[in-house]
Amino acid sequence: MNWNKYNESLVKRGELLLDFEVIDNWYSEPEKMNKGKEGRKFAYQDSFIKLLGYMTAYFHLPYRQTEGVVRKHTSNTLPSVPDYSNISRRINRLNIKINDDNNKSSLQHDDYFVIAIDSTGIKVSNRGEWIRHKWNVKRGYLKIHVAVDIKKKRILSLQVTSEQVHDGKVLPQLIDDITIKQNKVIDTAIMDGSYDSNKNFQLLSFRGINPAIKVRKNSRCKNTNHYLRNKTVKMQKKNSLQQWKDSVSYGQRWIAETVFSCIKRMFGEYVTAIRFENMIKEIILKASLYNWFQSITIR
Repeated sequence: MNWNKYNESLVKRGELLLDFEVIDNWYSEPEKMNKGKEGRKFAYQDSFIKLLGYMTAYFHLPYRQTEGVVRKHTSNTLPSVPDYSNISRRINRLNIKINDDNNKSSLQHDDYFVIAIDSTGIKVSNRGEWIRHKWNVKRGYLKIHVAVDIKKKRILSLQVTSEQVHDGKVLPQLIDDITIKQNKVIDTAIMDGSYDSNKNFQLLSFRGINPAIKVRKNSRCKNTNHYLRNKTVKMQKKNSLQQWKDSVSYGQRWIAETVFSCIKRMFGEYVTAIRFENMIKEIILKASLYNWFQSITIR
């Protein structure tokens, strides 16, 4: 590892968060956005609003403090600054993609992907555990389902659901998002036992993906099972579980856990939004910023 380049790439993350070069398109970008638009015209471009969203997420700033930071740093540069309510509305209306133009270029060179799929929980409140135990208040949590590129450690697809949704039910959405919408080829998908079902084995087989799914301990070979699931059951029962893990590199599934750890350490284990649709937007914004950081990180 080249530590000098790695350290410089980490320093560059701070430059990106306060990079006000987006104001170079202060007049040209809104003109394109307002072309053919009915009603009130946009006064601020999407790239500028997204930068403010990144600042809000990474520095854990309320919208009022975000307005203050922008006002102080651009007082002699910009003709006007959006207020906190405008920032909030515009961020929640942005069409944010996990892999935007900032990091697409580094993904398109890969011919196929080995992905790890997993889920984690995000609290919908930062009240603290004392209120939960004292007053028996339970607001639940959100589940984040991700498909992670093993090689680049980037999120290829993300879905947000309530805590009641089973992990295996979300797999088709993750796979279709990568293979159909993004037109990428998946070689192998590594998952734990929560994704063990005939439907998921059939889906992966139909997409031409090698399934590396740890089946349940009480699994048996049946005529009604998909042949790939029966094959996996035999390999894990006849040989040994450790041999099967070594043959499919099952240990690489930990990279999905690493991504969850990075996101929670960067942005916290909770969301600040109140509405469910805004919670989803906030999580996608954080995942987009995480991928952006990964695209400039040199190891």
